[in-house]
Amino acid sequence: MNKTILRLFLFVVFLPLSFAVNAQDKLPDWALGPFLRPENVNPIISPKTESFFMDPILRQKIAWEAGDVFNPAAAVHKNKIYVLYRSEDRSGNGIGMRTSRIGMAESSDGIKMKRSPEPVFYPGEDEQKANEWPGGCEDPRIAVTAEGIYVMLYTQWNRNIFRLAVATSKDLKHWTKHGPAFGKAYHGKFKDLKCKSGSIVTKLENGKQVIAKINGKYMMYWGERFMNIATSTDLVNWEPALNAKNELDMIVKPREHYFDSDLTECGPPAIVTDQGILVLYNGKNRGDARRDTNYVANTYSAGQVLFDLNNPSKVIARLDQPFFVPTAPFEKSGQYPSGTVFMEGLVYFKKKWFLYYGCADSRVAVAVYNPASPK
Repeated sequence: MNKTILRLFLFVVFLPLSFAVNAQDKLPDWALGPFLRPENVNPIISPKTESFFMDPILRQKIAWEAGDVFNPAAAVHKNKIYVLYRSEDRSGNGIGMRTSRIGMAESSDGIKMKRSPEPVFYPGEDEQKANEWPGGCEDPRIAVTAEGIYVMLYTQWNRNIFRLAVATSKDLKHWTKHGPAFGKAYHGKFKDLKCKSGSIVTKLENGKQVIAKINGKYMMYWGERFMNIATSTDLVNWEPALNAKNELDMIVKPREHYFDSDLTECGPPAIVTDQGILVLYNGKNRGDARRDTNYVANTYSAGQVLFDLNNPSKVIARLDQPFFVPTAPFEKSGQYPSGTVFMEGLVYFKKKWFLYYGCADSRVAVAVYNPASPK
């Protein structure tokens, strides 16, 4: 039975929900998972109309997370998981037309969340105002050094250009903004590059997930329509990799007739494994005849790709089917009703992997992988 017929057979016989479970159960040994949704707990974070804070630019109180909450980062700090999530007010209509700020919730078990009443990161009267107002601060990803410095890559959105930017913190509450990640690279060549989604490479060290160096430098995979590599010596200023034509080196691209036929957007921090560098990414299906017909048009599902540790731009393996797809009602209704599971947070906590993801650009949920359980 060839691949196309087999995929169609599985889709028809098992239906989407069962098909998603079946795909997870048969992950190759290099992939991370299966990730399972805990029963009766999701979504773990939803919009909240009673949260107000004094906005420093509008100079009035704003219901800062009354619109939608989604696309979360995650980090471990003092034996707790902290989830930093994108929150939108109700200042406009349509995706990208509200103001985004980043809220925070903490948890002792990774599931039950205690939320902070005010955002911990937001556009303000600071030197990044021109890059962040009025759209705000979006889609964080967080990794931590062995010394305890948290590095957040996030999107600055001024409704003109979206830029990948960097901020650092020692406690996840007080942040220093450093501006666009590529602002100084190649004498400012990419200062105005429209870019987002940075996945810093990490490793497990004595049971802790910390930022790693690859070939003597810090490294991240980044990109939305494609994946590229960037390196850094200080975790603040990043240099994108270029090809022989002095252009961005696109090492992973969308594939026609696959779940990631429209885009391949980097997800949470990458992980060094025994077999290479593993990147979890968000794949969007096309809406036309070149899409994967096994999945809903325009839907976001989750993929994995493995890179060579000695040659980090070389793809060793890549999933042909998503390991995580929208199935729950709240993953298929909201700002993005085509269906979205959008991964940005991944942490190793109490010998389990916790994956935090946005649901249809409207909620936050969690899935868990226990390595002690059989695949």
